Amino acid sequence: MPTPTKENYLKAVFFLSQKNQQITITALANKMKVSKPTANNMVKKMEQNNWLLYEKYKPLELTQAGKKKGALIVRKHRLAEMFLAEVMGFGWEEVHEIAEEMEHLKSHSFFDRMDEILGFPTIDPHGSPIPDKNGTIPKSTYINLTTIKAGEKVRLCGLLKSSKELLLYLNKKKITLGTEFKVQQIERFDNSFEIGVTPTKKLVLTYEVCKCLLVQKL
Repeated sequence: MPTPTKENYLKAVFFLSQKNQQITITALANKMKVSKPTANNMVKKMEQNNWLLYEKYKPLELTQAGKKKGALIVRKHRLAEMFLAEVMGFGWEEVHEIAEEMEHLKSHSFFDRMDEILGFPTIDPHGSPIPDKNGTIPKSTYINLTTIKAGEKVRLCGLLKSSKELLLYLNKKKITLGTEFKVQQIERFDNSFEIGVTPTKKLVLTYEVCKCLLVQKL
């Protein structure tokens, strides 16, 4: 029987695979913040579940069953986040930790009903795509804000990472998904962006923040 811990490891492998990088025991251990022997022991258990292929000194490889299982865990997590935000009124900075617990619920009908109540959303509160019931993840066409030139207008559509610190920072700036703004200028010294949200409201975003923002040109 899959345990929450085992599912968390699978989700970590799944996310590493989405970055198109070789999945090593070291990379998995670093992501899970555990020792290599601990990660290695869990990898063997996941192999027994037919979630991945493991051969000593070679990168880990997800099986088709592992890919689908990983995607469905992500689906439950992101649907839970959307439900918490849209129906229950939680802030986008509050939903992650609660969804971490909800994603391990076994009832698929529970999440299918949640999906229906929400109107079958394709993204979560942070703009990340929600896998469908078959584990298929919609392709994103968003681009990084750092690729935008001065004078161009964009809409914020997603986040490259959604740490609580970043979300609270964006809250202070009153920037949310859907916020439209114009890049007024880019500072040559530190690559910070001056943006105009309204004719009278201008903000300066550091390059580190800009790297986390995914946008769509208008």
